[in-house]
Amino acid sequence: MHTSELPDLEAPASSSEPADRSRWIALVVLCLGMLMIVLDVTIVNVALPSIQAELGFSQSGLAWVVNAYLIAFGGLLLLAGRLGDLAGRRRVFVCGLGVFTAASLVCGLAVDQPMLIGARFVQGIGGALTSAVILGMIVTLFPEPREMAKAIGVYAFVASAGGAVGLLAGGILTQAINWHWIFFVNLPIGIVTAALALRVIPGDRGNGLRGGADVTGAALITGAMMLAVFTIVKPAASDGWLARQTLAFGAISLLLLAGFIVRQMTAKNPLMSLRILAARQVAGANLIQLLSVAGMFGMFFLGSLYLRLVLGYSPMRIGLAFLPVTIAMGTLSVRYTARLAARFGPRATMIAGLILIALALALFTQAPVHGGYARYVFPVMLLMGTGAGLAFPALMTVAMADATPADAGLASGLVNTTAQVGGALGLAVLATVSAGRTSALTAHGTGTLAALNGGYHLAFWIGTGLAVAGIAVAAVVLRPDKAYRAG
Repeated sequence: MHTSELPDLEAPASSSEPADRSRWIALVVLCLGMLMIVLDVTIVNVALPSIQAELGFSQSGLAWVVNAYLIAFGGLLLLAGRLGDLAGRRRVFVCGLGVFTAASLVCGLAVDQPMLIGARFVQGIGGALTSAVILGMIVTLFPEPREMAKAIGVYAFVASAGGAVGLLAGGILTQAINWHWIFFVNLPIGIVTAALALRVIPGDRGNGLRGGADVTGAALITGAMMLAVFTIVKPAASDGWLARQTLAFGAISLLLLAGFIVRQMTAKNPLMSLRILAARQVAGANLIQLLSVAGMFGMFFLGSLYLRLVLGYSPMRIGLAFLPVTIAMGTLSVRYTARLAARFGPRATMIAGLILIALALALFTQAPVHGGYARYVFPVMLLMGTGAGLAFPALMTVAMADATPADAGLASGLVNTTAQVGGALGLAVLATVSAGRTSALTAHGTGTLAALNGGYHLAFWIGTGLAVAGIAVAAVVLRPDKAYRAG
């Protein structure tokens, strides 16, 4: 009896091993695509001074090299996620890779400001199509909770630590060759990733495009986002926050946002069904991400400028300075955060990480003009990497936990959208406030380096406040989920 049953027991195990292995290979390909997208967000930061010098950008105009990408990215993520649900996620993923790779080529060939900013906007469109569907595919590939938590941990590491890798890669390419190669490097990565995706990621038909994808809703939210960031970067920076033009543009942005909400309430097939926000955990997780990413973007963008303009670091040295962020994020995200979330719950793990992020930003406000790396920079990087490695995998687990298969693309697009919206608005506000503070200090006779540093300090304090607000939301809104505790 025992002998006759043995083949039946072995057969399922042997047949399931290739399928199980193929899922993890598919995860690697998805993460490779996400890595290329995330790298591009921060790889530009190190090259900004070189881009500014060659193409003649003003300080406020330079922010648009980053913002043009972020606005298209954040504004279209919801539409891209919905398209994945309707047309098939693998198809949208591969199309996004094609758009992103082609736009990267144009960025690398850019010879003036409009060409670079326009290509960056198109890059953002490709980035949105690529990244919006990744979490949805991961949830589908790994339905078992513990496997899903592990897979999301790997994805979260790539999505967060990839930013720090981008700083290192940007420094090496900019210093060894020139800034154009931070875009050219995307070409082989994009082509290889697309080829592998068609080979190893299971195809899906989607729900069909007959219902439509709510282009009107996408136009309203994209217009609201673009106008909001333009208002912060341009009229608010030059005329003041209470100037007539600033208030007028801000009011129009709010009207567009209100129109988007009304559209979602009345459309037959809305871009973002508002029912997804009725879930307390989903709404809370996305609000936390909006706040915390806004503060973190300021640290990467303004922190790299502090190292370059105040401390005089070379591009490669800037990248190496951010290396502890990558190491700490990778160690925690891949190996330990899922276990900690299973033992203590994602809420407690997330709050611990957010506290470390707030401490890192507060500590950066103490960095002086002639600060040494070991005393003033390294502790910030270590705290930031540890905090992000704890917080963001747990946050993504919460944000995706209640997503149904039909809404997985929408939930994936939403969690990516709040990250990019937070990054775009946070960067616009912090860069504008920092520049304004620097100008005020310069007008009062403060030296150039001290004035720059004073502007950065104010931005880091605001970033600290945003992280603290995220902690408050996590403590008040989120409920501990016993499903994630060790059984």
